[in-house]
Amino acid sequence: MARSKAQAQTSQSREHRRLAARLDKTKASPGWTQKRSDDGLRWRPGFKAWQEIKHYQKTTELLIQKIQFQRVVRELCQRIQEDRRGTDEGEEAREIVPVRFESQALLALQEAAEAYLVGLFEDANLCAVHAKRVTVMPKDIQLSRRIRSSD
Repeated sequence: MARSKAQAQTSQSREHRRLAARLDKTKASPGWTQKRSDDGLRWRPGFKAWQEIKHYQKTTELLIQKIQFQRVVRELCQRIQEDRRGTDEGEEAREIVPVRFESQALLALQEAAEAYLVGLFEDANLCAVHAKRVTVMPKDIQLSRRIRSSD
């Protein structure tokens, strides 16, 4: 058998091939967050939501604006006063006096309300995942509230 002058092939290790494939993927799509379209660059579906989730998990600031929350609290207090005034038939009609809040009291109320809502949405998300869905629906929130009410 005649000898040929072919160069011997060197085989790469499995680890090396895996790393090379990973590098090729990242080089092939440098903007994995963006996608080319006719109009130019646009975000891939779900990336903005993922970005927002990461951002809000890092921050500790309140998510509801303070003035809007304050307006809702004052509205609720006014409704409660009006309801009380309607039920007191034996007494003379009292005028509605606006309720005053300290800023720290409103801040504490807002912290508690946001903590409750975040927990509720976490439970609703678990209900949606249990139902093999990704989207949180009103029935998930209703179920999580029903389960919580037994506590």
